Amino acid sequence: MPFYSDKVMDHFMNPRNVGEIANADGVGEVGNPVCGDMMTFMIKVKDDRLEEVKFRTFGCGAAIAVSSMISEMAVGKTLDEAMEITNAMVADQLGGLPGHKMHCSNLGADALHKAIEDYRKHVAKGEPASSPKAHAVDTHENCPYCDSQIVETDGSCVACKARLVDCPSCGKVADLNRGECPHCGAELPGK
Repeated sequence: MPFYSDKVMDHFMNPRNVGEIANADGVGEVGNPVCGDMMTFMIKVKDDRLEEVKFRTFGCGAAIAVSSMISEMAVGKTLDEAMEITNAMVADQLGGLPGHKMHCSNLGADALHKAIEDYRKHVAKGEPASSPKAHAVDTHENCPYCDSQIVETDGSCVACKARLVDCPSCGKVADLNRGECPHCGAELPGK
């Protein structure tokens, strides 16, 4: 039996659904500091179903294959059905993973689940899912634009007046006044 199944190799060499979703309804990011794998899943939801699932993965071939497979397994499922995707299901769909690579399937399922939880959190607050959230400011944090220490907790920088929000596409801090995320280039709605 080869080290990786043909299905793992196919998803590694030809990953499906790679990329970003502008104004994603939910974003989930996980990482494993031991192996260095990082996975980010972005989702679009329509009528309680995953209409679109995209991912960005930095990691080994198994991590990329897992992300690709999970994205295929999740598209079209209801949110509850997608929350039931487990690492064992992913490994089974890939024709198995070596024991020391099973953690990759955990990361992928966790990232998808976090994206769904992120979406549900917005909906519970009555926010449009794709609207940027005010950045939760730590009063000891420095502004990413002017490096001044932030002293207000309302998501604004006192020094440069940046309206700090978490980009709905990549989740990184952006200035709503500028209208575009400097990290991923996504348009920030509600400028």
